[in-house]
Amino acid sequence: MDAAPPPDTSTIERQTMRKVTWRLVPILMLGYFCASLDRANIGMAATTMSPELNFSNAEFGFGAGIFFFGYLLAEIPSNLVLDRFGARVWLTRILVTWGIVSALTAFVWNGWSFYTVRFFLGLAEAGFFPGVLIYITWWFPARYRSRVVAWFMSAGVISQILGPPIGGLLMHLDGYLGLAGWQWLFVVEAVPSIVTGALILWQLTDRPGQARWLDKKSQDWLEARLATERAQQESVQTFTLKAAFSNTKVWLLTFVELGHQYAGYGLVFFMPLIVKGLGVSKDWIGPVAAIPYIFGFVAMILWGYSSDRSGERVWHASSTMFIVAAAMLICKFVGGDHPVILMIVLTIAVIGNQSFAPCFWSIPGTMLTGTAAAGGIAMINAVGNLGGWIGPSVYGAVRDASGSTSVALLALAAGPLLGGIVLLLVGHDKRLERIAPSS
Repeated sequence: MDAAPPPDTSTIERQTMRKVTWRLVPILMLGYFCASLDRANIGMAATTMSPELNFSNAEFGFGAGIFFFGYLLAEIPSNLVLDRFGARVWLTRILVTWGIVSALTAFVWNGWSFYTVRFFLGLAEAGFFPGVLIYITWWFPARYRSRVVAWFMSAGVISQILGPPIGGLLMHLDGYLGLAGWQWLFVVEAVPSIVTGALILWQLTDRPGQARWLDKKSQDWLEARLATERAQQESVQTFTLKAAFSNTKVWLLTFVELGHQYAGYGLVFFMPLIVKGLGVSKDWIGPVAAIPYIFGFVAMILWGYSSDRSGERVWHASSTMFIVAAAMLICKFVGGDHPVILMIVLTIAVIGNQSFAPCFWSIPGTMLTGTAAAGGIAMINAVGNLGGWIGPSVYGAVRDASGSTSVALLALAAGPLLGGIVLLLVGHDKRLERIAPSS
């Protein structure tokens, strides 16, 4: 992993950005790995938890997605607290509390207990993802952000690759100490979140000026560079927190994010069940469900670098949404009679879905600054993540009603299709990312 500065940068820039990247990005990736592990294990657990607790597809989809209601309520306050008091302590709090609540999922016994735990898990986890996006703007100049976000978010893809196979192994603990396999899955996979919280408290530094691990020359260069870029952004447009919440462009970007999450979480939550429906044996569900995310991992890194190199954001992001919509449309004509072809098409959908975020988040990340960025990015993420409830709920309901996976996937295609169109209409002011001269 490397920030890979362009060849026209100064020696001090190359040295500083490599040191910052290696110090901060791995621990942030580990935190996002833990966050995404919950998305992976809930889908894996569903293969035995749903039959044992008599959940229909619709009930499971609603319970998996109600997480985002709690997330919505706490997201903006959480990010404002982080902006005021710093990322180090607040991200630690988030990781530790969500680890504890996630473990409690092992002890649900019916639909309502499942809904309740998932709701409180959303409250506990709220603020981590947008908080890290804000933190990245405190440390990385604009020309580095898409690739850094890509590396950060690649940890989520890694969790989708490793989570199902690991979950499959944990499911073999079925009956040990009186717990079902799916219960062991939730208990064991909650531990990394708590441990990572302690690591973040030890490893992170809130601002460049506080970084004793940077020499004075590097600190001065980085602070000056970020201040210059912030001044450039604010010379184009300045938002108060209130103005960010009422701005039409911010709300349209929120709709785009909702369309992305609508399809994305439908895939994440139901991928193991889709694979199971293709006739894959229990021991192979995890490895097969991980295959699309291996390709998604490579694609999102390359696409993030491409966006940074070209300085183009809108077409890079919108094209990925159109790929997702097209893949889900094709699934309607492939159907379950061609399992290999269906998995290839689903892999293409995952590639598009994973490649979207690194390019998209550079748009609000440079459009908003200060407290407006903390609140605005949190709002885009929080409201947009309601797609994570709507998508799985729609998928589950359509799957139950039609009995067809391909029809249910078709129902998910509308989100990325509309989101991609809206993003093209919104556009992006490239003046916000004008490169400040290296000193």
